[in-house]
Amino acid sequence: MARSDTTSYGAGGGLVRLRVSLARTAGFAAVYAVALVVGRMTVIEGSGLALVWPAAGVAVVWFSVQRRSRTRWVDVCALTVIALVGNAATGIALMPSAVLAGANLVQAMVFVWLLGRWRPFLWGAGGSARLSAPRDLAYVLGATLAAAAASGAVGLTGLWVAGGPASWLMVADWMARQVAGIFVLGTAGLWFGPAVTGFRARHGSLAGWWRATDRALRDMPTGRVVEYLAVTICSVTAYLLGFVFDGNLPLAFPLIALTVWAAVRLRTGFVVAHHLIFGAAVVGFTVHGVGPMAAVTDPQTRALLAQLYVVLIAAVGLALALGRDERAALVAELTTKEKEQARHAALLSAIIDSMADGLSLVDADGTVLLRNPAGVRLLGPAGTIRDMQTRVHHLDGSPITAQALPPARALAGQQVDPVDLLFTDPQGRDVRVLRVSATPLPGCDGTRNAVVLYHDVTAERRHRDQLTQFAGVVAHDLQSPLTTVEGWTETATDALDADQPAIGLARDGLARVARAAARMRGLINDLLAYTAAGDADLAPATVDLTGMVTDVAAGRADAATAAGQPVPQVALGRLHPVHADAGAVRQLLENLIGNAIKYTAPGVTPHVRVTSTPLDGRVQVTIADNGIGIPAGQHDAIFDSFHRAHPGATYTGTGLGLAICQRIVTRHGGTITAEDNPGGGSRFTFTLPATATLTSLPDSHAAPRALPTTPAPVATARLLHHRAPAAATPCGTAPRTA
Repeated sequence: MARSDTTSYGAGGGLVRLRVSLARTAGFAAVYAVALVVGRMTVIEGSGLALVWPAAGVAVVWFSVQRRSRTRWVDVCALTVIALVGNAATGIALMPSAVLAGANLVQAMVFVWLLGRWRPFLWGAGGSARLSAPRDLAYVLGATLAAAAASGAVGLTGLWVAGGPASWLMVADWMARQVAGIFVLGTAGLWFGPAVTGFRARHGSLAGWWRATDRALRDMPTGRVVEYLAVTICSVTAYLLGFVFDGNLPLAFPLIALTVWAAVRLRTGFVVAHHLIFGAAVVGFTVHGVGPMAAVTDPQTRALLAQLYVVLIAAVGLALALGRDERAALVAELTTKEKEQARHAALLSAIIDSMADGLSLVDADGTVLLRNPAGVRLLGPAGTIRDMQTRVHHLDGSPITAQALPPARALAGQQVDPVDLLFTDPQGRDVRVLRVSATPLPGCDGTRNAVVLYHDVTAERRHRDQLTQFAGVVAHDLQSPLTTVEGWTETATDALDADQPAIGLARDGLARVARAAARMRGLINDLLAYTAAGDADLAPATVDLTGMVTDVAAGRADAATAAGQPVPQVALGRLHPVHADAGAVRQLLENLIGNAIKYTAPGVTPHVRVTSTPLDGRVQVTIADNGIGIPAGQHDAIFDSFHRAHPGATYTGTGLGLAICQRIVTRHGGTITAEDNPGGGSRFTFTLPATATLTSLPDSHAAPRALPTTPAPVATARLLHHRAPAAATPCGTAPRTA
């Protein structure tokens, strides 16, 4: 059923198109018949040829419209029959009538074929565009001349063979009237055809046409309406004056100025209508013996002049109007492209300016034409590559020659892969490692430019160096306990394998292995804590510093008792709660208090004092000790990864404890510093975010209270079970407390 419906619908659509095509054929046939009769009314006595032939223009428009019609054979037959009957009915014998009919058919078909070959995009030539440039007009004129020549070859030759008169004047007259008819009416059809088609597609019915026209007139500026009226009134007055009231004045060709005025100032459609109407008036006046051209006695010459005049005003008007339209279109296109290029340039500029890497464009002379903000930040203001040479070195510090600079190599045509170089700033204070690459960029004038990219790898290389150092320290620190494990394992094995097993020696070896394993476990725990301090997610909450410090101090007291060391004395001032990650804060306090206890002279009881002060939305915590202090000049360096202020076997450690502390404090938006304690030892100060409910207390600097030093049995047992992890922490500070 669907297939049948589709077939019926297709058949119905084809039938509608057939009816529309036949209706167009009938309409054009009627217009062609009228144009033929009008032309035959100007027949020259004795020649049988008309002075004007508007039917030529109607025929080419007819065949252009019906170019793709499936019933073109009907159009061919209709034109031939009308031309044959029309000529015969107006006094021409049957044979000459047939010749003239054939000439008219050949003329229309040659024009349509040539226009389709030369300008296939034009309406009536296979496309939908209208005349838009003087070049289009030239092709139309060329097709017109060729079509007129073809029809003349057929018509005049046939008439001469049939016994008719022949002369060069007849040839000129034939060409003039055919060219005038085709060029004037044909260009009008080629212009108004697509305009009417588009107008009908946009506005539909006649009512829509009227509303659109009324709206266009209302939107037209008053000055432009006045100019249209002025051109129309001046043209009517001038042509009446030149051809009717005083026809003896030679005013015909000066009237072209009116056509120029219209063509330069007004719309092309008005120009086409202007030369069509006034051209027809000129021909009509001249044929009837009125106007300056009527002074020519020979009717053929008179008609020839009139039609040449019409062709002239049509060609001048259309050439100027289409040239203006083309210029306006080009200006609009140029403006659009300029805006688009401006947008692209702005986008490109925004992209280049937002790049984190530096970018420079260097010309063939070595002058930096462009440098983005990142490049200016890395290299300073734009200059030349010679200026750069004094500030660039190889990574080993050796100078680099001008020819070896990446921009110079790119200007020489080389593709420069990324290479790391040392750069100093213009003042020579800062040294950076930049990874530089360069690409040759051919210029429009045959020269070669270079695009240079600069990527700052200073931090990357620093991190890589730190990683190398990290690996070295870890390998070194693990090497010693690993050697102990291997050596004492071998000793214990040998002791047990002997004929008389030395159980005591084996136990001693295994004890040493256990202690070495504990040291290795401590190092690994520190490494894990260091990583977590920088990468783990924070879960801020209210942290009670008093309770946390008390718990940490109790753990350290348990560890000291179990190890037979002096029990540390920890005193607390009034500690304010903070808004921070509880686990991170515990790690921070474990490290700082553990360092304060560990870095104490042998035989000295550690004294640690912990206080806090509210400070602009933050809590400043101070931990002071009576330890051995910090060597001069190392108060900042101790926060670097793997830095140990007291290397050697006396005070063991990994050099990560204070780096962990700094990471924790920094991730909470605070700062941490180290300084000498006036009473001896060291003092560490750090800040953490205060809680939202923190209020100033009247006695925030009350005398510190000492924590109990007798460890609880349960806590002591726990510490002994986990002794190795608890003991691995770096350096700290606190004054002696009584």
